[in-house]
Amino acid sequence: MSELTLLQDFKARGLIAQMTSEEELENHLNENSVTLYCGFDPTADSLHIGSLVPLLTLKRFQQYGHKPLALVGGATGLIGDPSFKAQERKLNDDETVAGWVDKIKEQVSAFIDFDCGDNSASVVNNLDWTRGLDVLTFLRDVGKHFSVNQMIAKESVKQRIDRDGDGISFTEFTYMILQSFDFQQLNKSHECTLQIGGSDQWGNITGGTELTRRMNGNRVYGMTLPLVTKSDGTKFGKTESGTIWLSAAKTSPYAFYQFWLQVADADAYQFLKYFTFLSVSEIDQIEADDKERQGRPEAQAILASEVTKLVHKEEGLVAAQRITDALFSGNLADLSKGDFEQLKQDGLPSSALDLEALESGLLTSLLSDADMGNGKQVKDALQRNAVNVNGVAIGLDSNSKGAEVFARSASIHQKYFLVKLGKKKHHLFYL
Repeated sequence: MSELTLLQDFKARGLIAQMTSEEELENHLNENSVTLYCGFDPTADSLHIGSLVPLLTLKRFQQYGHKPLALVGGATGLIGDPSFKAQERKLNDDETVAGWVDKIKEQVSAFIDFDCGDNSASVVNNLDWTRGLDVLTFLRDVGKHFSVNQMIAKESVKQRIDRDGDGISFTEFTYMILQSFDFQQLNKSHECTLQIGGSDQWGNITGGTELTRRMNGNRVYGMTLPLVTKSDGTKFGKTESGTIWLSAAKTSPYAFYQFWLQVADADAYQFLKYFTFLSVSEIDQIEADDKERQGRPEAQAILASEVTKLVHKEEGLVAAQRITDALFSGNLADLSKGDFEQLKQDGLPSSALDLEALESGLLTSLLSDADMGNGKQVKDALQRNAVNVNGVAIGLDSNSKGAEVFARSASIHQKYFLVKLGKKKHHLFYL
């Protein structure tokens, strides 16, 4: 563990956006084993990489001897957080949200330790303390502590009210009260004294610190983490193919690994501080070495390896690296059927082979239809023997022999054909 205090390490990593009573919180953390929580609402059947910073932050607290609670929002997930959203969320039914809760419980459990003594982690669900709460009790005992004037003044709500359109519904407006109630309940049942979350949660978190003071008479604290941004201004965690998810069923380990491998140089060192457990001094040394070395930096490869191993374990990392190496070298012999399934899922452009069309069509048409180039470009590549099918170069004489080139007997695992045109264009065909 670092010689720095926890908050010193967070500051060195750029992990603190806002804190309530910094000096008091510093003393509180240094003098006690603190119970803290972070909430994760089930808005899909998987968390995405935007959730990694708070998940890993819970782990960092645990490494310093504190007890993390991962709150899965079975109740708040039914309402929807309006914070800095352009429009009202679609409300999902109870059964759908309950299914998502179970999957997200499983995901968060992979990042924190549930068997390490007094600071073992727990997963809690806010539906447990809201399910049986009647509306009159909630309004009288909880709602009376909130000033509508102050709630409207919160930036996350104010933006929705000021924006043209539908504004904000009463349902979403009450989200702040529900999240604040979570903090009060966890303080009462688990002696929880700290809530963390993204910087867009600041208004909700401070609402919780105030409600806990009013209802429980206890001093509690809040801390927010910066929302991750990319240096070029584009949205973090999005690619042309969509969101990068933590679930291997939604984003394959290979595609996940490639996302981190392709991070811009300007972001790589900060992302190492956010998303890995390498010490700040180690990361600074990586940056210094990259500046001194001519050629491609090492930071992206280290980042991709560290984060993929955290999320998909050693097995996922090994598979991602094996696929990456095979595509670079053209040697496909070591790729398993599961590796090709990852490529088919989201690793490469892919399409099913039309066997009837192959009988009468030309390879130039097949590859053009797969966006590997126009007819002339494909024909030129065939003339130069610059088209490879499963590692075998084919020439222009094969243009009318598509059925032979793509015969099942020539496939890998009786199903796959990886076509490479030139140095960079790939397409996966499957039977």
